[in-house]
Amino acid sequence: MASALGRRLVACLLNISEARQRGLVEKVARAAITDDHGGRRKGTTVLNIFSDFNYNRSVITIVASIELIKEAVLSACEQACSLIDMNEHEGVHPCLGAVDLIPLYPLGEEVDLKDCGREAQAVAAALTERVLGTSAFFFGWADAPIRRGLAQRRKEIGWFRKVSNIAAIQPDIGPQPTRQYGLTGVGASPYVMNCNVTINTQDLVLGRGVAAAIRESSPGGIQGVQVMALPHEGTIEIACNVESVLEAPPSDLAADMEPWPAFNIGGQNFYHAPASLITARVTELAGRYGVATKGTALVGFTPLECKGLAEMALSQDIGEFWKMLHSVRM
Repeated sequence: MASALGRRLVACLLNISEARQRGLVEKVARAAITDDHGGRRKGTTVLNIFSDFNYNRSVITIVASIELIKEAVLSACEQACSLIDMNEHEGVHPCLGAVDLIPLYPLGEEVDLKDCGREAQAVAAALTERVLGTSAFFFGWADAPIRRGLAQRRKEIGWFRKVSNIAAIQPDIGPQPTRQYGLTGVGASPYVMNCNVTINTQDLVLGRGVAAAIRESSPGGIQGVQVMALPHEGTIEIACNVESVLEAPPSDLAADMEPWPAFNIGGQNFYHAPASLITARVTELAGRYGVATKGTALVGFTPLECKGLAEMALSQDIGEFWKMLHSVRM
């Protein structure tokens, strides 16, 4: 396809607080690619749906041009808010909103972080107008001019603790949060990859120790890695948000270690830790206690995979790309 479209692409890894009703989740996904008249919304695609029963959380990967992403995401959010009631939500993963997270990531060379930040602010404003009772907090390039990161904002509002009195939280936009809709995080940043490594233990204290050791803020931690340890199907999952960083990756990597993938935003190179490095570090740390790893799951894609698959889907006008993903996964 004309690479001009690829140069304008933006991804949204929409996080909703539902995974146990597959039909409901797919209805939210289809809303992103359906126009106001019930027809196909051209120029948009849903690449992937990742749902976790224990967490009761789904991540829907929506991609469109910067000109089209707002309406696609808003349609999905409106559908989610009409179907998910946080009064009834159960799950071990922290969350505060029916639509818990709306992150926008630039994929194309002609879209920068400021563009995505403005679009994220517009998404939040429109959502609070269209679905009365919804409210949001900003992070990243939508949190102008401070640009606080998602982890910092979540700590500030008590997201990790699942605060009981949600109405006491002061949102950045919209009314005081309601229990039905909760509070939504809306922002923009360089692409964030989700990488979860499962270790074969039920010892949450041990898991938290492993998580702390690889966290970016710890001595010897991995650049860009924000991480939690969570109970998951009789094991512990080391759940990582792998943020893209401007700094060049470490130069002292082992000879057999996969290099850090790079991609470009606005003429700047960004890098992210590869899933193989995270898996190796978790395996090493857990192994010190005689605990083995059971596997690694990538929630969605790397930045380069996301762009490549989006170009493929849009060139063939495939909206429900998630249905054929297994046969074309790069």
